[in-house]
Amino acid sequence: MFKSIVLPVAAMGLIASANADEGQWQPHQLPQLKAELKRIGITIPAEKLADLSKHPMSAMVSLGGCSASFVSPDGLIVTNHHCGYGAIQRNSTPEHNYIVNGFLAKTRAEELAGGPNTLVYVTEKVENVTERVLKGLSPNLSGKDRHEQVESRIKALIAECESDKAYRCSVPAFHRGGEYYRIKQLMIRDVRLVYAPADSVGNFGGDIDNYEFPRQAGDFSFLRAYVGKDGRPADPDPSNVPYKSKDFLVVSSEGLKNGDPILLAGYPGRTSRYKLPSEIRFARDVDYPAKVASITADLSVIAASTMGNPTYDVRYASVAKSLNNVLKKTQGLLDGFARKDIAAVKDVQDAEFRNWQKAHGGSKNLLADLDTAIAADMAGSQQEAAWAEATHSDLLKSARTLYRLALERQKPDAQREAGYQERDLSFIKARLSRLEQSFVPSVDQARWQAALNRYARIDPKNHPRGLDALLPKVDALPAMYKSTDLADTAKRLAWIGKDPDAFRASHDPFIQLAVRLQDTGMALENHRKEVDGNLERVIPQYMDAVIAWKKSQGKPVYPDANSTLRVTYGTVAPYSPRDGIVKGPFTTVEGIVEKATNKEPFNAPANLLQAIREKRYGVFKDPVLGTVPVNFLSSADTTGGNSGSAVMNKRGELVGLNFDSTYESITKDWYFDPVITRAIHVDIRYMLWVMKEVDHADNLLKEMTIKYPKR
Repeated sequence: MFKSIVLPVAAMGLIASANADEGQWQPHQLPQLKAELKRIGITIPAEKLADLSKHPMSAMVSLGGCSASFVSPDGLIVTNHHCGYGAIQRNSTPEHNYIVNGFLAKTRAEELAGGPNTLVYVTEKVENVTERVLKGLSPNLSGKDRHEQVESRIKALIAECESDKAYRCSVPAFHRGGEYYRIKQLMIRDVRLVYAPADSVGNFGGDIDNYEFPRQAGDFSFLRAYVGKDGRPADPDPSNVPYKSKDFLVVSSEGLKNGDPILLAGYPGRTSRYKLPSEIRFARDVDYPAKVASITADLSVIAASTMGNPTYDVRYASVAKSLNNVLKKTQGLLDGFARKDIAAVKDVQDAEFRNWQKAHGGSKNLLADLDTAIAADMAGSQQEAAWAEATHSDLLKSARTLYRLALERQKPDAQREAGYQERDLSFIKARLSRLEQSFVPSVDQARWQAALNRYARIDPKNHPRGLDALLPKVDALPAMYKSTDLADTAKRLAWIGKDPDAFRASHDPFIQLAVRLQDTGMALENHRKEVDGNLERVIPQYMDAVIAWKKSQGKPVYPDANSTLRVTYGTVAPYSPRDGIVKGPFTTVEGIVEKATNKEPFNAPANLLQAIREKRYGVFKDPVLGTVPVNFLSSADTTGGNSGSAVMNKRGELVGLNFDSTYESITKDWYFDPVITRAIHVDIRYMLWVMKEVDHADNLLKEMTIKYPKR
């Protein structure tokens, strides 16, 4: 029943002709790539793509973990279904389950609050502040002192940038600490859910199809950004008005074909392309196997603890979805490492680099210092993983956050730890409030009990010093949950603003434990600062040498992804995961009928199946495929965080949404293999077809500017 899609030669083309294009480029780098963009057929001038104030880059936004884009002048935003999932789940109840049934606001008055965690960030300015961060740092500082000096300078740069409270600023590191850029983003706080198809459309195939191809997921949803009547960001209020987006993307239903060029813009999360072979082996042999085991066990506990209770199931739907996604990606990384020895590939590259570095008079101590710093990083990571297991309780995390906030507020704001300054207070409140929609005491207790048992099985040498004696016994947990007040949202939030003495005098068992754990937690945190400070001293020297080596080969160098705006490009392209099988580049609505079983996760809506059987395809029918395309593959370089990224044609018109990668591509976070790396996108024609034929979202179709094909 589930078969690989083999298209006619006319539709598929030759795999050898597909170009896989590596690089997650900062917009300002694009003029360096004029020849490449021209080669694949992009017609937008590179200088225009480099300008954040001009279309199409001015239409791109971040959701703080996902990507999105404006598609109307009235703040209408399109992103993935799974990126809007938090807002969908927040508004769902067993009686009005928008996860299962979908949601459509026919009028703006019907749009639903996304909640305090649903935010939109519009990047307006990016400036290089490397000199202000690094200039004059003493080479004799300890790792911790160096790290704290850098953090202090970053906080000053952020405070300077946030003199206008409408903006949220950050100063992330690029090239592993070699460069720093200050990012200024308009932060919109009133974001509402407009439309989401049923989960059986948006998540068709569920975890079975996650990271797989062929795929038929309608992974899209719509939000709307609202501001005060003065046009500035404001707290959620019924009197707010839609944000007037400076630019928005025209939606093109003209379609793509194999070999067509695409541009993709978004906010990719994290890649590790420049890490050393030893770091790959640590991830492969130690870190990832432990992560897979832990998440697998945690998901089993959640499933058992929520079984048979629809309310519990709704509350943990988003948690379980996120964990399942991380699990499959981590397992995919392990399978990818087993399929191709990336560490060995990196060994060859590393040896070439070391020979080049030696021949060009590089520092004799650099590589030895680098290896020492990385070894300390790996050792610290194992202790931190053990700490995470030992403290795996949402109530305990809340108590620790509250106590730490009380301690930090004793200091001047500029001296507080990042994450606990006044600028962070709204985010802390949002996290503590969000617990109301994603927490059940009995489930949290079961998860923590299982995690404590897992912690007990970890090699004691990796236990943080002194932690064992502070932890509660497993049989003490029921009494703790019974006697705490932190499960009540109002009482939890009431702790904000209290001084440390109030925490020390508390009889709440979770507050008491948070107080007891503070010194051990701080020791672990200070050790991490020492390790990071030493890495931040030596890694940039290494990266400078790597960049020089790459440039000597005529290769431009892009920095690892770090959740900042990036652009990648490529072509619509199939691939061969193994001998005798070719996948892609398109799937079609007929594949939905083929997979449909009327049972999750292949329970497509009856009206959608009926529309397919009646072939009500209209203008969304592809002339070559003879039907409506659902998902397609491209050679674009993507990773987590690119979910919801706009996929554009050569003219910068929206033709798809990025939402996944193929299973064979998962290791691209570490190594880009052009032969098998493919990203998976929702074809915009399927989105428009569902909106018209299935959910009758005519109000949104009318609001967007849509280019229909010429017949």
